[in-house]
Amino acid sequence: MSISRRGFLLGLPLFVTACASSGVDHRANYAALPDEQFPLRAVPLDKIKPELRRQVVAYETTHKPGTIVVDTPARRLYHVMEGGQAMRYGVGVGKEGLAFRGNAYVGRKAEWPTWTPTANMIRREPEKNLKYAGGVPGGPNNPLGARAMYLYRGGNDTHFRIHGTNQPQTIGYAMSSGCVRMMNHDVIDLYERVNVGDRVVVLQA
Repeated sequence: MSISRRGFLLGLPLFVTACASSGVDHRANYAALPDEQFPLRAVPLDKIKPELRRQVVAYETTHKPGTIVVDTPARRLYHVMEGGQAMRYGVGVGKEGLAFRGNAYVGRKAEWPTWTPTANMIRREPEKNLKYAGGVPGGPNNPLGARAMYLYRGGNDTHFRIHGTNQPQTIGYAMSSGCVRMMNHDVIDLYERVNVGDRVVVLQA
């Protein structure tokens, strides 16, 4: 069931005050992760725009703590917390993400997941994606990055994912393909906060 523009204007979220909490240790947030199955290097902070860095922000909303809100037009993802706050992440959004709206839930989670292009992706760009129809194993060259959360409706996989990326320069932008992508450090952080069954709300313009 889609969220209508009228529903959005009437305040499905009551929406965001984007003032960041002070004292955020961004360097620690993006430090090397040597214990990962595929170790990750530290991300130089000059490679991440300040507004795209993971941080707690004030966020007044009607959604319960634990809800993931993807603000597609703003290229931001919020994990709702107690006390009128949320953890905010910068994201990139592909065509699948731009087409998806409304409510879903996390049906499953995976670490360093296998990536298999959808039938639509193969049909749209066969020269690029057909060779991967059998799946690409998890690892540093996998388009899903370090973690993936698979969104479901009514027990069925929507084929919409929130996932990491091996192209961090795409965060904050619309891309030619993909769902909602996050920096690997950020998707690992979100993955630890999220449980299977948690609600996801995707907002479009």
